[in-house]
Order: sequence, then C-alpha cells, then structure tokens
Amino acid sequence: MERRTLILGAAVVAVLAGGGWWWMRRPAPYAAAVARVVPEGTRIRVEVLNASDVRGLARRATFVLRDAGFDVVRFTGDEARRDSNLVIDRTGHPEWARLASEALGGAPIQARPDSGRYVDLTILIGARWRPPPQPFNP
Repeated sequence: MERRTLILGAAVVAVLAGGGWWWMRRPAPYAAAVARVVPEGTRIRVEVLNASDVRGLARRATFVLRDAGFDVVRFTGDEARRDSNLVIDRTGHPEWARLASEALGGAPIQARPDSGRYVDLTILIGARWRPPPQPFNP
C-alpha cells in the first residue's frame, strides 16, 4: 500500500510541475509591445484581414494595432494570399495609413476609397509578418 501511495504522490507532483511549467511558458497577451502612434482623441477604424495560411496572424496583428492606438473593429481571414503586408486607405487619410504601416514595421500603402466598408483602413497581413517579441516575464 505504501508503494502505491508513493507512486501516486510522485505522479501528482509530476503533473503539477508540468502544469506549472506550461503556465509559465504559455504565450501571454501582447502587453504594450508597440509604442502608441495614433494621436490622442483620434479614432482610426481598422479591419485586419489575414492574407496568409498562418492561423491567428490577424488576431496577433490586432493586438499590435490596438496597442498602437487603432480601433480594430473587425479581424478575419481573407481568401487572397500574400507574402507581405498591405495597408489600404479607404477614406483618403494617407497620414493614417502611414501610421498603420509604421506600427506594423513598414508596409506598402494603396489608396482605394470605399465608403461602404465603414472603416478608415483595411490591412492585409502577409505570411512573412511576425509580431514584435513579447517581453520576458519569468
């Protein structure tokens, strides 16, 4: 009976240690990894489209853009596939498009006015884009 209790106790300790290790190593939400580039009092509505086969890239880009001050109103996948990012100006504000490009580490900008989308910018996230590294949190 003692041997069985000892083995069970060791198994519980191993599971708890593994769970603790996983908890410390899990990806944390992006915490202000990007400096704010949108001026206070300005609302720039953005939609983020994942134009790659990398799952979750639009969601990660949403965290980065929100940290930079953008109002991301929608993120989803897109049927088009791209290697690099593209910022599309929908409302004729090239300065806002430049700010978004800067927040993502540089991306080409195109002007394609479209008042039917109810967003200021559409951002296509390409397969080569990588989010900024997360701060080390031991």
